[in-house]
Amino acid sequence: MKIGVFDSGVGGLSVLKSLYEARLFDEIIYYGDTARVPYGVKDKDTIIKFCLEALEFFEQFQIDMLIIACNTASAYALDALRAKAHFPVYGVIDAGVEATIKALHDKNKEILVIATKATIKSEEY
Repeated sequence: MKIGVFDSGVGGLSVLKSLYEARLFDEIIYYGDTARVPYGVKDKDTIIKFCLEALEFFEQFQIDMLIIACNTASAYALDALRAKAHFPVYGVIDAGVEATIKALHDKNKEILVIATKATIKSEEY
């Protein structure tokens, strides 16, 4: 199985590393849009436009699945990406929420939440 991993910069490299170490996929193609980073200060329409352009990049590789390793892109563009893609598209918000809830139940753990202005404004969390 061939997957794509997309981030607006390099933060998604941690997601890429985890996926690589899990050895679940035959091939992983990573796209970090460092030319237009940060997405977190851009408006919704611009974020969606950039994400759809990234989708076009991945289509040439005939991937089987796309993982959006960016909270801001997941918050604003996931529905638009799913509507256009010919393969499943997953964001990171659900996993982030689940990990936070799990950490909150452990009284010995402290958590720190860091987010872009756009992610906070989206109210997806």
